[in-house]
Amino acid sequence: MNQRDSSPLPPVTGLRGDYSRMASDWTVPQDPRAYSSEEQDIWRTLLRRQSRLARQHACAQFLTGLAQLDIDERIPDFARASDVLARRTGWRVVGVPGLIPDDMFYAHLANRRFPVTVWIRRRDELDYLVEPDLFHDFFGHVPLLADPVFADYMQAYGQRGVEAGAANVHRLARLYWYSVEFGLFRSDAGLKVFGAGIISSAKETLYAIGSPVPARIAFDARRVMRTAYEIDKLQRTYFVLDDFRQLFEATQVDFPSLYAELAQQPEIPTGAVLPGERLIPLAGLRQAA
Repeated sequence: MNQRDSSPLPPVTGLRGDYSRMASDWTVPQDPRAYSSEEQDIWRTLLRRQSRLARQHACAQFLTGLAQLDIDERIPDFARASDVLARRTGWRVVGVPGLIPDDMFYAHLANRRFPVTVWIRRRDELDYLVEPDLFHDFFGHVPLLADPVFADYMQAYGQRGVEAGAANVHRLARLYWYSVEFGLFRSDAGLKVFGAGIISSAKETLYAIGSPVPARIAFDARRVMRTAYEIDKLQRTYFVLDDFRQLFEATQVDFPSLYAELAQQPEIPTGAVLPGERLIPLAGLRQAA
């Protein structure tokens, strides 16, 4: 983690969170003892609700990571979680005041540091808020960082982000959106969730697994990077993995050539299904494919 320097950072406006204390790498310290009883109760309420849903609907890798982190009913200590992850996959958790610039986010991922917002939502925001908070970032994202294959994907994704450049970063963002945030996993036990945007939301979890409305499409990185998404609605398209190695392999291609190829192809609106496209049934079982 970079040390603080003496040069002032640009002021941040329009975002929740205290950006006045951040270091040059946009990180802030987390004091796990500083959260109020109300904030602890909000964490506990969300944890109980989403843990029940996760036990039924999350992929096995997420549940294993959740158990390894030994998350309890108090807001987690980032330093303690970092010690667990460092022993397993070499990752650490770093506190941030909220949303941070893309280039800094990618740099953290490339160095196996996952940024987690230090503030938690209000009680009137239990079901939805615009910016990611501590619960979304920690409960939704951190458990999978204990999985070696997913952990390697996240670092490789960060490296590709560092290299992408402004003209291509929107395509790379789609790969993150449709995997890390809103990915589904097809297993022998059925269709499971692993994306943090699903797993930290009760409404999206039940919708992603049970609604007949969205298209559930077999994962293909080129298809994903052509597909638009909406940030403020339930998703109309989900992409379904059979193995996290598919994600890692998607980061091991010649990206300049891939970007040039995609630039010649039309964008695909969210919810669209292309002719001949393989859709995953709600049951999601391997033998049903």
